[in-house]
Amino acid sequence: MKSKRVAHVGANCVSCGACSLVCPVKAITMESGMYALVNPDICIGCTKCERTCPAAVINMQARENVSK
Repeated sequence: MKSKRVAHVGANCVSCGACSLVCPVKAITMESGMYALVNPDICIGCTKCERTCPAAVINMQARENVSK
């Protein structure tokens, strides 16, 4: 079940890929090895990526504030 929040990756992503490895629904992909991209349609808001990010650039935002 999706939560009312969805992950958002900040501009200072270090492209380590840790977030994509821990995402239980594979909502995060690495785009050209340069940055993480979250698919809000898949993200369930579990916060695993946010807690795993070594650069602390992933935060949870209200789902209605996410543009598609």
